[in-house]
Amino acid sequence: MSRPRGGAVGDHPLATTAVISVIGYAVVIGAFLGAIPIPQIGRPMVILLSDLIAVVNSIALGLLVAGYYFIRQGRIRRHRAAMLSAFALIMVFLVLYVTKVGGGFEKSLVIEAGQPLAAFAGTVRLVYLAMLVIHIVLSVVSVPVVLYAVVLGLTRPIAELPNTAHPRVGRIAVAAWTLSLALGVLTYLLLNHVYTWEPVARSMALLLSVAPAGIAP
Repeated sequence: MSRPRGGAVGDHPLATTAVISVIGYAVVIGAFLGAIPIPQIGRPMVILLSDLIAVVNSIALGLLVAGYYFIRQGRIRRHRAAMLSAFALIMVFLVLYVTKVGGGFEKSLVIEAGQPLAAFAGTVRLVYLAMLVIHIVLSVVSVPVVLYAVVLGLTRPIAELPNTAHPRVGRIAVAAWTLSLALGVLTYLLLNHVYTWEPVARSMALLLSVAPAGIAP
């Protein structure tokens, strides 16, 4: 059997995945807690970054769907290009998101009289919270799964990939990642274009992400 490409990374894909995942988690949590020195940004920039994040996630979602279609059709190179492009966009998302929460604030859903289904505000908040919680959980748990699939895809010859965990892990990664992105875009639309919001200090955002008010992308 030929030696995997990528040196130490190719020889130890699980360890590589674990290290990168921990670094990613640390960066996001550090931004939430204010432990990472990020320049402060104003309300207009937070709104702009929220919109940019939604655009990036929407494009990434489209690439994931395209990548899944390509591999089902046996178009491996197109599948690879679509998936790596989606992964690159998630890196862009991480930079935008850390800048937004580290230098600005998060948002809490507010439902006002006269807005859609305002008479059922409690139910709407519960539905919104459910989508948000699923989005957050999938975002967290999909990180190592996606990274592992990417590491395998980059360090193994294409001909060897069907005999690795890449196909199985890739299916799980695509399912979790796609649902997470779709729910993220949906909660963005509800928060920014259907209802209104109020700012939440970053020191409280991590706690409120599991509270009924909720925090959305």
